[in-house]
Amino acid sequence: MNAKEKILIIGSSGQIGSELVEGLRDIYGRESVIASDIRNLEKESLEAVAPYEKLNVLDKDHLYALVKKYEITQIYLLAALLSATAEKNPMFAWDLNMNGLFNVLNLAKEGHIKKVYWPSSIAVFGPTTPRIMTPQFTIMEPNTVYGISKQTGERWCEYYFQKYQVDVRSLRYPGLIGYKSAPGGGTTDYAVHIYHEAAKHQPYVCFLSENTGLPMMYMPDAIKATIDLMHADPDKVKIRSSYNLSGMSFTPQEIANEIKQHYPSFSISYQPDSRQQIADSWPQSIDDSYANNDWGWKAAYDLKLMTEDMFAHIKY
Repeated sequence: MNAKEKILIIGSSGQIGSELVEGLRDIYGRESVIASDIRNLEKESLEAVAPYEKLNVLDKDHLYALVKKYEITQIYLLAALLSATAEKNPMFAWDLNMNGLFNVLNLAKEGHIKKVYWPSSIAVFGPTTPRIMTPQFTIMEPNTVYGISKQTGERWCEYYFQKYQVDVRSLRYPGLIGYKSAPGGGTTDYAVHIYHEAAKHQPYVCFLSENTGLPMMYMPDAIKATIDLMHADPDKVKIRSSYNLSGMSFTPQEIANEIKQHYPSFSISYQPDSRQQIADSWPQSIDDSYANNDWGWKAAYDLKLMTEDMFAHIKY
């Protein structure tokens, strides 16, 4: 690792970004990791996350100015409109998810930065994709704006690597679960909310049906995978579209049963909404053997260990 690396995280206030900032600062030092997001922060919050810059990733001139100001060598582009939110505003979602990526890839193409991280998602798959142990290379016919933008982004990442030798790396995240920040409008958000309601001794009304199995991952595993991929030798990163990534798979009923081991009186009911249709188009489990074989990926948490750790940190 080069101690002179300077990292810009775009979308640092989100579910992944807030924890990735911490993880990278532990490695590179606080001043070497610049947090940025579109929102203005109050003075107290600003001091807690500084160095911080307000940034709209669609403003490529401001983005370039920040890269020059801080002598940035790597960008982690996390700014995006997620699945459920994107369905409500498809044209803005496309603009943000695609043109934000182009602005960053072009900085790398022009030699201003050395390395790019861009997250993809299981949303790239669709209703025609094999749903059990979904392969790395398979049919991809996404039917959401988010999935369409992520699949398109994967193709562009691979193109920029092959055509312009841009060192871009990506993971297809499953549903992500963490206790440090609120989720941002995704179809798997229930798996975060359910823990908070249980800890408050409240019943939970789930927006997915009880037997909807989806791939999930605990946030510490997601952060570790992201950093491990970015630290891997370039010759080990053999897939430049995006790697399948897997942690665990479970249904709302299964997570509720695990929660009851800690809160026996916890109750759950089911009122599926528009997110059910999105979930039904996604895989139930993921084959991530390429990530395992290429750069040694292996998840540490299963449902039991994750639930124990979530309740160790969530207090009301």
